[in-house]
Amino acid sequence: MPNRILISVLTGVLLAAVPALFAQAQTDQALPSDIDSVSLSRLPALGRDDLDEEGKAVYDLLVGDGPPPTTGPRAVTLYSPRIAEGFALINDYLRYNGVLSPRHTEVAILVAAWEIEQQYEYSAHEPAALRYGAPQAVIDTIKHDREPVGLSPEETLIINFGRQLLREHRLDSELFAEAVEYFGEQGVVELATVMGDYVMAGLVLTAIDQHLPPDRPALMPSR
Repeated sequence: MPNRILISVLTGVLLAAVPALFAQAQTDQALPSDIDSVSLSRLPALGRDDLDEEGKAVYDLLVGDGPPPTTGPRAVTLYSPRIAEGFALINDYLRYNGVLSPRHTEVAILVAAWEIEQQYEYSAHEPAALRYGAPQAVIDTIKHDREPVGLSPEETLIINFGRQLLREHRLDSELFAEAVEYFGEQGVVELATVMGDYVMAGLVLTAIDQHLPPDRPALMPSR
């Protein structure tokens, strides 16, 4: 009887492990041959010891005692430490100290990420936008490329602002004046900058073919 119980327990453990192992095998098989299994990109993640003295100083500034970054902009830009420092300084200012609210900043990021089809950034920032109070209707308007109907004036403006800049490469006088009315002159500069920041980061991630971590679902529909 004890043997039967032991066999039953071991069988249950193995059966419980099979789905996870199968999912991991699927993930591994899905990665292209030039993708590193840790960084999930074409460039392996760098540790502090991989950097020269200047790089170590930047690493300490950005990472400190935290876990080493393995995916995303902070990880890849360490290949050029001064770029990493500049990326982090402007990004941290725009997201946490800029004149736009965190909610409006995240909506602007989603618009930029969607326009350049950057899945890694989009999937990171949709949950952030929801946490900061962006309504699901705003998310769906961006995600499904709908006309902004029934949204707040500010978020309607952000969506139209980003679409015109990134699709038509211009901003007409009326839309510019409306943006100044709602966000002020500094706010308009920062709105364009936050979108540009995520276009810049997104292009780097696209170049290295950054894949999503296993715990981050792909939230931007393919098109």
